[in-house]
Amino acid sequence: MLSIMESLLIFVAVSESILGLLGNGFIGLVSCIDCMKNKRISTVSFILTGLATSRFCLIWTIVTDGFLKLFSPDVHSSGNLIEYNGYLWIVMNQSSIWFATCLSIFYFLKISSFSHRIFLWLKGRLNMVLFLLLGCLLISWLVTFPHFVKIANDNRKKNESTGWSMDMYKDELFGKQIWLHLGVILLFILCLITCVLLLTSLWRHNRRMQLNATGFRDPGTEAHIKAMKVLVSFIILFILNFVGTAIQISSVTVPENKLLFIFGMTTTVLYLWGHLLILILGNRKLKQASLRVLKPLQCWEKEKLLRTP
Repeated sequence: MLSIMESLLIFVAVSESILGLLGNGFIGLVSCIDCMKNKRISTVSFILTGLATSRFCLIWTIVTDGFLKLFSPDVHSSGNLIEYNGYLWIVMNQSSIWFATCLSIFYFLKISSFSHRIFLWLKGRLNMVLFLLLGCLLISWLVTFPHFVKIANDNRKKNESTGWSMDMYKDELFGKQIWLHLGVILLFILCLITCVLLLTSLWRHNRRMQLNATGFRDPGTEAHIKAMKVLVSFIILFILNFVGTAIQISSVTVPENKLLFIFGMTTTVLYLWGHLLILILGNRKLKQASLRVLKPLQCWEKEKLLRTP
């Protein structure tokens, strides 16, 4: 039987998951329609579609795993279900971070105004940069999968053996999880570097505007600020995601504490739907499409209020 706090957090997690699934489905649909209208796949449409697809699958993976662990622990721990779910989580989680990092680099290369030859070379070869990052993602999978297999085998031994030491398991768990999340950590560091460089570009741009004595915000400044909002929000939400994942992992050592696991799951899903909300508000096409979707709903709500006596 769940406590009131546990039930409340599950309700929050389910609400976040529904919003995340609807939001990611909306982003993917708008990007696909835009590609069909233009009869070509733009770089930003490819990134947004991939980001929405990976996060859609990631939310399903997290919620399915969480509910099985909470309400059907025997089914969760039996067979190969936990391993298959783990492989899917690794692929979708790292793909989600990869697409988010690509979006950050896309904003940086399109908006920043550095004159260094390396930056100009990268700016003219954006697609090649994305392919290089794709290679990094594949290498990350190759490094991560063997460590996950080791963790899965240790879990199987722990469940089968009565003499398995929990203290030994706790000591090994931290080191294994670092290897498991190494690719994600490196992508996050790359995103941090991108954010710092974009902030530097904004500072230089503002200084040039002050020297030219312009008393209003120009389009370049607006673009810098909009990109900074998206990047900073992603970094903050990713830190929350990292904290939530760490809480979920640490709850393995305290299996009787369901509240800890549910709180970690709620925090993780918060990152997934919170970032997509900021993407919708920060992208002109997505924002206009969302307003077109919401407008009939608002009209229907007004008609309903007028009909009520």
